[in-house]
Amino acid sequence: MPEQLPQSAMPLLEIDVLRTFVSIAESGSFTRAAGQIFRTTSAVSMQIKRLETMLGCALFVRKARRITLTNEGERLLKLNEEAVSAFVTPQLNGQVRFGTPADIGTHILPGLLSLFARTHPGIEVNVSVGRSVDMIQRIDAGELDVALISVGNLGQDDSRGEVIHSEQLVWAGRAGGVAVERDPLPLALSTPECAWRRQALDALDRAGRSYRVAYSSEQCAGQEAAMIADLAVAPYPLSLVKPPLKRMDEGENLPSLGVYRIKLLCAPGCSEPVQVLARHVVAAFAAYH
Repeated sequence: MPEQLPQSAMPLLEIDVLRTFVSIAESGSFTRAAGQIFRTTSAVSMQIKRLETMLGCALFVRKARRITLTNEGERLLKLNEEAVSAFVTPQLNGQVRFGTPADIGTHILPGLLSLFARTHPGIEVNVSVGRSVDMIQRIDAGELDVALISVGNLGQDDSRGEVIHSEQLVWAGRAGGVAVERDPLPLALSTPECAWRRQALDALDRAGRSYRVAYSSEQCAGQEAAMIADLAVAPYPLSLVKPPLKRMDEGENLPSLGVYRIKLLCAPGCSEPVQVLARHVVAAFAAYH
């Protein structure tokens, strides 16, 4: 008789369940993941509950608007990526010079770049932070390979690049604060060429609402500090509005601001490592919707 291999005392992770876990981690939603793997939301929830019971830990934090990974969930995702990369991911080597404005992707890029470093350890990514118009100039000068840029900045050619993200630009301020009630309306804004600033001032001018620029900063962190101190309100992408800030109700005094868009711009003839990173950036923003 052929010798029998000893059975492992450890439970085995099912590939189907791992696929569900990765889908939820990437999409940030049980419902979206269910649609991607053609299962019902309840079936997906049962699979994850069974996996969490097997591992003896919670893998996800259930929030109102988005599902996020726990530390244990991050660890499982990393182990899965390492296992897959060891067998099926081609070993690419090279360098990518990546540019981004400070106010773009702060909620997406850190996790994306961390994941990319684990799955493509042979690709070195060097990140530069600056204004969108500077990113375009550096692409043209051959100083950057790929960059994220916001649309609508003064003096900027918006005909170039691929739109990979759009969301509502809203008024934000301190929850329970009184800055929004002041007249003229105190504003926290970026530099004059900033798209957010232009959209806000154009909307206020059309509505006939009086205002003053109470706080000016090149970085959105400066605007956030002024709002938290209840010194001013500011135009802000909806995804960046977190407690203690809140979205202000729009109406006669606060007109609608419209949509804010982000583009991805690549240098001509970019290398395979640049193309791979660009695809990961597009996928990350698509999963964030």
